[in-house]
Amino acid sequence: MKGYAERWIHFGILASMLKWIVIGGLVGIFTGSASALFLASLDWATNTRTNHSWLLWLLPVGGAMVSYLYVKFGKDSSKGNNLILEQIHEGNGKIPFRMAPLVLFGTLVTHLFGGSAGREGTAVQMGGSLSEWIGKVLKLNPFDRKIILMCGISSGFGSVFGTPLAGTVFGLEVLVIGLVRYEALIPCFIASFIADKVTTSWGIHHLHYSMGAVPDFSTLLLLKIVMASVLFGLAGLLFSELTHRLKALFSKVFKNPVMKSFCGGFVIIGMVYLFGTRDYLGLGIPLIQQSFSESVAPLTFLLKTIFTSVTLGAGFQGGEVTPLFVIGSTLGSSLAHYLHLSAPFLAAIGFISVFSGATNTPIACFIMGIELFGAEGAVYMFIGCIISFMFSGHTGIYAAQRIGISKSRSVTIEENATLGSLFKKK
Repeated sequence: MKGYAERWIHFGILASMLKWIVIGGLVGIFTGSASALFLASLDWATNTRTNHSWLLWLLPVGGAMVSYLYVKFGKDSSKGNNLILEQIHEGNGKIPFRMAPLVLFGTLVTHLFGGSAGREGTAVQMGGSLSEWIGKVLKLNPFDRKIILMCGISSGFGSVFGTPLAGTVFGLEVLVIGLVRYEALIPCFIASFIADKVTTSWGIHHLHYSMGAVPDFSTLLLLKIVMASVLFGLAGLLFSELTHRLKALFSKVFKNPVMKSFCGGFVIIGMVYLFGTRDYLGLGIPLIQQSFSESVAPLTFLLKTIFTSVTLGAGFQGGEVTPLFVIGSTLGSSLAHYLHLSAPFLAAIGFISVFSGATNTPIACFIMGIELFGAEGAVYMFIGCIISFMFSGHTGIYAAQRIGISKSRSVTIEENATLGSLFKKK
């Protein structure tokens, strides 16, 4: 009887794996194709803005138009990534299919006219919306619905950055700080892996950076990495707190979302002329490339932080992660001059560490570092991610992210508390 029962258990595991290979594959195909469309369109928007500087003056109108569409047709779509996290946690609502085209169009408008934003939020929201639609077609039960939504997160993240393993773990780790949802490990991997392959099969190519030679280990080098990592964590905390506070401030001053984005667009235009540069508009990829080739100015990371926080605070669509890459790599590159380290080496550690601090996903960020930069500097990248994670405190860019385990025994957190609930108490 025992052997018979074990065979049934193995059969059940095999059947479940086959089911999720199919479902995860479907999510990967749809999300990967959507990411390819998005990345190709984003390149067009970026090149068009670069070649036609006058488009910046249309930023207020573009932001107002997108905000109007969200007010008129978006409903809960305006919550963005937080809506997906809420549905995985609670499952008592729905993710509208309209979220995918709305966030795609909204993000392209942001980048076409000069807002400072990222791309991961768009890919994750498209993945969540498409996976919700697939789940409805397949009539999945509530438990499986949560898993397929996690697949949507993983596939969107993995395909937009070309990091399927980091995408897998990100979908498991981002939900609750300190806890990982292993029941979705295989489905998320299948979805992220296939989404990445589908995106590249459409002819999309991801940028690559090199951290250069890794220094030989020494106690002094270790201390330098720890010091830099503390600053990376504080930079992540600054970005998260500033973005949340500016969102609250803009919403308080401008009750109408359309007026909020319209006026916010003029604030960004004013900042461009105040600082005399357009380097901080859009994704900021040239700044990342510069940080991996030479030491950048010390305040570059701070200006990118301000530009992006104002853009998102004013209600423009787009993600936060690529700007976080810019902030981390430029901060690392500038610190390299003072710490007498190689700029590409410390830029690579900052690239993933600030991201770790702002998203509270140190394992996913470490794996991303391995995928992007190789394993030679793994020890230092791991140190950067975990120290940044600890020093960013109980804050982050996702308000619906729950706190499963407090980062410090001296800080007591209520059960099922979210980062958003903690921010409201401040």
